Amino acid sequence: MADKNDKQQGFLEELFAPVAGFGVTFATMFRTVTTEEYPEEKRPTQLRFHGRHQLNRHPDGLEKCVGCELCAWACPADAILVEGADNNDADGQRFSPGERYGRVYQINYLRCIFCGLCIEACPTRALTMTNEYELADDNRADLIFTKDQLLAPLQSGMAPAPHPMVAGMDEKDYYKGAVTGATPAQEEWVREHHASADQEGQSA
Repeated sequence: MADKNDKQQGFLEELFAPVAGFGVTFATMFRTVTTEEYPEEKRPTQLRFHGRHQLNRHPDGLEKCVGCELCAWACPADAILVEGADNNDADGQRFSPGERYGRVYQINYLRCIFCGLCIEACPTRALTMTNEYELADDNRADLIFTKDQLLAPLQSGMAPAPHPMVAGMDEKDYYKGAVTGATPAQEEWVREHHASADQEGQSA
């Protein structure tokens, strides 16, 4: 008797097995479809979304990157190229508070896997990732971002580098957050040197 019931149960399972396989399909057919009207309507990303990189500045406009190349060493996809150079203290031209700065900085987004290891390796918090994710292009060369494209725009109270550090401050003061903005002396230095550079360019 038990064998007969088992055979009957097995027959019914085999009979309805193909139908059960489409159970998810049938259930989905009657659900309301949520359509995202991209790119007309863009959904906001999460706060910690890994998007395009950004090279940050100090509050007075000097760059946080010191050209240490640790981000390039940490990158598993070999997508980052950094070439450091020494700051010129002789005439007060500094790009960063450290001894060196990132003269060349490139990120190849054809290789980048957005893992964020470069962010963790950066000792000065110079490199962070934004929420920007629209990086598609039809030209491979345009997906290699240079320093000019990655550098954060100047905010209110910042002076464009290069310029001297805040008087009386050293590198440690910058990283402790003691600098809150460009001083009048820094702004005056930038105005004078930019004016002289423009005059030299016009005479040339």
